[in-house]
Amino acid sequence: MQNFTRLVVVTWLLATSWLVIITPAKAQKLRETKYEHGMLDKNQKIGVWEYYGYTPSGEKVVVQRYDHAQKQLLYFRPGAEVLYHAEIGPGQWKYVRPDRPPLFIGSDAALATYTAKLVYPELALARNIQGKVLVAFTIDTLGHTTGHHLVQRIGGGCDEEAMRIARTVPDQWVPARIGTRAVAVEYELPLNFKLQ
Repeated sequence: MQNFTRLVVVTWLLATSWLVIITPAKAQKLRETKYEHGMLDKNQKIGVWEYYGYTPSGEKVVVQRYDHAQKQLLYFRPGAEVLYHAEIGPGQWKYVRPDRPPLFIGSDAALATYTAKLVYPELALARNIQGKVLVAFTIDTLGHTTGHHLVQRIGGGCDEEAMRIARTVPDQWVPARIGTRAVAVEYELPLNFKLQ
């Protein structure tokens, strides 16, 4: 009888241990959309994610591969070469083409989820004001943003709305690089106000 009791206890321990091992995997789930693919655990991105864009011909391509566990960019698809006002030395700013531009984690599609929350100001609607507001800010060597300011204005409350939206964009930036060194750059975020 003692052997039978031990067998039952050992079997129960093995069964519950197995459940403990399996349970975390069940909390994880795959998320795949038109623009991203990866695993979530408690609604947090984990592991390596791929972010997609589309060529002018409509071909789906990987534009970023980012390891959320290691907080490391593994791959990015180079785009158009753009000049950035970069801090190439302490207090020395110059326009350069960095070897790697600053990148929003998740690509332009992820950034668009924030810029799409633009609310057309009543005054701009009443006066038929349309156009592009350009908000600039610094992305430092850690991917944090500071110093938001307006570069191009159109008035009618649009400038204030553009600043509000730019400040809602989280610090999810991969800093620019020149060679192997991260550099601070000034980034310009265009926000378009267009009447339907």
